[in-house]
Amino acid sequence: MKIRRVLALLLALCMVIGLAACGGQSNNSGNNNNVQPDPGKDDSKYFGPIYNEWSEMTDEQLYEKAKEELKDGSVINIYATSSKMLKNKDTFEEAFPGLKVEIMDLDNDEVLQKCVQEARAGNVLGDVLQVKDVNGDVFYQYYEEGIITPFYPKDICAHINKDLLKYGYPLYASQSFWYYNTEAFPDGQPISSWWQLIEKDADGKQKYRLFTKEIGSETAYLSIFASFIANSDKLAADYKAVYGKDLEYTYDASKFSFAVPEKNAGVEYLWRFSQMKLVFIGDGDELVAAVNNSTKDDPAFALASAGKITNRDDSGYKIGWIVLNPYNGLQNLEYMYLVNNCKHPAGARLFIRFTTGGADGNSGGFKPFQKEGNWPVRDDVKDKKNDMTLKELNALEPDLKAIYELFLDTQDMWNYWLDLSPNKAK
Repeated sequence: MKIRRVLALLLALCMVIGLAACGGQSNNSGNNNNVQPDPGKDDSKYFGPIYNEWSEMTDEQLYEKAKEELKDGSVINIYATSSKMLKNKDTFEEAFPGLKVEIMDLDNDEVLQKCVQEARAGNVLGDVLQVKDVNGDVFYQYYEEGIITPFYPKDICAHINKDLLKYGYPLYASQSFWYYNTEAFPDGQPISSWWQLIEKDADGKQKYRLFTKEIGSETAYLSIFASFIANSDKLAADYKAVYGKDLEYTYDASKFSFAVPEKNAGVEYLWRFSQMKLVFIGDGDELVAAVNNSTKDDPAFALASAGKITNRDDSGYKIGWIVLNPYNGLQNLEYMYLVNNCKHPAGARLFIRFTTGGADGNSGGFKPFQKEGNWPVRDDVKDKKNDMTLKELNALEPDLKAIYELFLDTQDMWNYWLDLSPNKAK
């Protein structure tokens, strides 16, 4: 782990210790799982699922407690990163008369910083946090350091793959895809490997125009490249399967102040990709629009979230997902957390249960999140929008620990090598 990562952890830990000293980290809300952060360990005491007395409570039991919590006329505050959460305000309040919720729609960084600022001030207003964690930052820097805590309802967790509960309590899963133009390639996707994505023709000309958000500042996409380094053997084996020969390593890592693994196929891919001619576009809809406007004679691919496929039906775009080997991407999870020391611990847990389907999966709370490109994680909730599962679409279950440890080094390598690229936009 890099020095700056360790320093960040120590600073966060010092903040939490300071909060505890001034009364900001009391246990009165029942948020703690009776474990303490241990950032120096390879394995975490925080790996879930972790059950406690709250995990056994039914909706009815939580509802009775929540009514007591809100007798003063207060509301359950939800910090969300999806506007779809706003649709749950009325349905939740109808399902549980007497309870009121307020939902704020912010981006990932905003909700996390809001939780930190409230904890630092000793005035916690938020009760529930919905947030994505694709590189382990949320788990290691906010959960382990005492800002938020996942709630694991035991009856619901019985319907979720235990591996998906390791880093938190998930709401739904998704992944990113490269998109292609289905009119230009009516017989289906023209490539099947990440290596083919960066192929050049006999004259050394790049075969495909590539559109993406800037990798170095897009956490979800950079996490895929970090995962390639962690799964180097898979990438090397796929190269040999495609080309019938072993991968040749061409990267020079001598300029870096940290140890870079030798003959690592993930590092080699990062180097080669950084030297391609890339067009960076910050908006996902514009990325898939670029694919829609491309032709077979001038083919283009774009990396965007799975949900951008809805432009096919909403806007008539001629786009489709490309499913790549050795794996297409990471199974990205949206998580729901309690904010530590929240004022409505029962109401917060009740809202989390409701949003993730309730006891039988039919509460209605998950309905706003059901769309093509979002996959439910419960085995008792029917996927009404996707014909194929994430496993069938070659998504890799996240190893946030490995990605977290590699992320900053991957970012440094990307930024440095991109700056050396002769194709870098001026």
